[in-house]
Amino acid sequence: MRWVESDDARLAVYEEGDPGSPTILLVHGYPDSHRVWDEVAERLRDRFHVVRYDVRGTGASTLGRDGTLERLAGDLAAVLDSIGKPSVHLVGHDWGSLQGWDAVTRPGIRECVASFTSFGGPGLAQWQEFLRHGRRRDVLGQQARSWYMGVIQLPRLPELAWNTFLPKALERVTLAREGVAPRPGHPADTLAADARNGLRLYRDNMGDGAYGGDPNVSVPVQLIETTRDPFVSAALLDSLGQWVPRFWRRKIVAGHWAQRSHPDVVARMIAEFATHIDGGPAVRELSAARSEKQQKAFHRRLVVITGAGSGIGRATARAFAAHGAEIVCADLDLDAAARTADGIAKELGGTAHAVKVDVGDTEAMEAFAANVRAEHGVPDIVVNNAGIAVSGPFLDHSVDDWRRTLDVNLWGVIHGCRLFAAQMVERGEGGHIVNIASLAAFVPTQLLPAYSTSKAAVKMLGDCLRGELAGHGIGVTTICPGFISTAIARNAKYVGTDLRKAAEEAIARRGYPPERVAAHILRAVHRDRALVPVNAEGKIGYALSRISPGALRRITRMSGAVGNPPFAR
Repeated sequence: MRWVESDDARLAVYEEGDPGSPTILLVHGYPDSHRVWDEVAERLRDRFHVVRYDVRGTGASTLGRDGTLERLAGDLAAVLDSIGKPSVHLVGHDWGSLQGWDAVTRPGIRECVASFTSFGGPGLAQWQEFLRHGRRRDVLGQQARSWYMGVIQLPRLPELAWNTFLPKALERVTLAREGVAPRPGHPADTLAADARNGLRLYRDNMGDGAYGGDPNVSVPVQLIETTRDPFVSAALLDSLGQWVPRFWRRKIVAGHWAQRSHPDVVARMIAEFATHIDGGPAVRELSAARSEKQQKAFHRRLVVITGAGSGIGRATARAFAAHGAEIVCADLDLDAAARTADGIAKELGGTAHAVKVDVGDTEAMEAFAANVRAEHGVPDIVVNNAGIAVSGPFLDHSVDDWRRTLDVNLWGVIHGCRLFAAQMVERGEGGHIVNIASLAAFVPTQLLPAYSTSKAAVKMLGDCLRGELAGHGIGVTTICPGFISTAIARNAKYVGTDLRKAAEEAIARRGYPPERVAAHILRAVHRDRALVPVNAEGKIGYALSRISPGALRRITRMSGAVGNPPFAR
């Protein structure tokens, strides 16, 4: 620790890492001290010169006369001067973020800040613009989240709370709700005193609502949205980009203290942004986070699609590519995958990669997932689409028929879910998994026992995963198409009675193109839908399965009697 004098306060400054490396300056919020950054600093110090300080009135720093933004900006300027570098990368959390938004607009400070990473709080100038011009519903919603600001203005009561029950409540309720366990340094031993002193921040800056700073920010800003922060609304964060010409917005599925609950993710995002601003290449996730006018819906998102060589897989690959995504086209038929990828490049001007993989092969899928991550990064969206069919009565299905159907239709989906979901969870930025099931998942048939069983299992798998992965911000959607104009009937294996011609003709008469299924898939990802029955027969079949399963069983007996091939997909 070293001391820095700033007007009427003495600031405790802490440094780690090589002073010759690029500097990252971490500013804590209320009611924390510099120790809240311990885990993040530990992960950054091998590559950066990491500087932290206790804001006036917290930790070892003295309080001074007041906590106005002007005074806090002076403190930050004093710390910057003591570092002795032309520019640093500033990172602020909560009130540290609020200070940062204000400071980077001030002459003498903005010239010393190469970039600013903000999470847990907007600037007061941007906040006031939101209150003035935001939609009334959004403004009221944010004001409800900021209820504590009114309480803080009350005389004596907040001090009494911090002297009695609030320190334990913070530790046992608020932090525990985010999965953050107390450890030495956080909450700090000085928490009660820090919190009492920090009340001045709110009272000095928000008492009369007269702050009139400039909302425009010229330095590059990375906004990290913690999606479960109870104090800051998405609508307020949505409004910030208009004030920053160079603006990146990223998300972490975490609460207010993300630097404690997700230090790996926070440290990685800080490092990636600082490295890029210093002239390094932007990782794909950072490029996708850049806010630009007329940006496509899935701009720079990485989408992995199995069975992408034809049918629904091919149509889905093209649809995502048309909306800005980068596609990994996987298929057992490499030539077919290559045709899809080439079409995306030549006809849509997109980026796509062709890969051969057998989804039913465990080792092949593990290698495939590892290669995708190494060569392209963690996918944002995975569409488990590959499927095969064996048509005929149950007693005519061989063990090999069952094994291969389940390997591809069920185990292929399981592999895709488990391998890529693990990558998404580790990355910490959410994602989406789409599993293609079928009308056959809930409509029984005498002629597709193995296929229907596999698709019913896929549907249940999706229901299970959706509940488990929601906590990580990963959506799971099950798509259940009815009769679709694909090659599945032509490519199916028929046992017992050969119904190939009848099945192909029935699907041709239905005339429902796979492109319409692809549109449902994109819409489902955008809206995070759990289950999507596609086309009329899909919706009717799903409704009957919920209302009258007995009617479906009777239809099953009739379909076998008349030899009707009930192919879905």
